[in-house]
Amino acid sequence: MAYNITDDCVSCGACLPECPEGAISEGNPYMINPRLCTDCGACAEVCPVDACKPILERLAHGS
Repeated sequence: MAYNITDDCVSCGACLPECPEGAISEGNPYMINPRLCTDCGACAEVCPVDACKPILERLAHGS
């Protein structure tokens, strides 16, 4: 399972330096490359708007 960044992202950049795999890229919203994401959750821990979600969680809630 990988993480994804929802449309709630405010592009603050808090997650970018936290990703140990370099899976996050800048944008509006920021994006996570699922091939590089190792599901560590570091991005979710620092996101001020709770926009980093596990992909399966997003599917279960219809987001």
